[in-house]
Amino acid sequence: MNLGQFKPKTVYVTYIATTPGKVWEALTTGDLTKQFFFGRRIEIELQPSGTFRFWQPDGTLDVEGKVVECDPPRKLSVTWRVMWIEEMRKLPECLVTYQIDDLGKVVRLTMIESHQIELDDKVLEGGRRGWPVILNNLKTLLETGSPLPAFDFMSDAPQMQEEMKQAARNLTGSG
Repeated sequence: MNLGQFKPKTVYVTYIATTPGKVWEALTTGDLTKQFFFGRRIEIELQPSGTFRFWQPDGTLDVEGKVVECDPPRKLSVTWRVMWIEEMRKLPECLVTYQIDDLGKVVRLTMIESHQIELDDKVLEGGRRGWPVILNNLKTLLETGSPLPAFDFMSDAPQMQEEMKQAARNLTGSG
């Protein structure tokens, strides 16, 4: 895998009053990811080339990939392919990196989503809306013991999802 071909397209930074170890645990433990990642449970082999999957609450495979870098509790990089949307499965995998920086009583968590090809902003829209909610849920969970209350941050999701699928079809030549 040529990591140099991946270019950052979405970067999100948050600051959490916790320890790097607790952030790492939350990012890599299924019972914790279910609490802040829309009910999705992570399954991960914490070693280079290890398997990486997210499962939806109904048991549907959501995301799969491989561990690229595993440096607990500082950095985790995984390849990422959305599996539950046919059009997204056809796109080249992306790279998601979590950088965890210890700032004393606070941790800076930086999430970087990088892609191998140029993508229409419509393809990136789901992640750009989802990552802030996911990572704020993580922050709130670690600081208070509970994630954010449920709220509708995707009221236009059906229309957005159709636009995302069409943009993905345009990229893969299947639409």
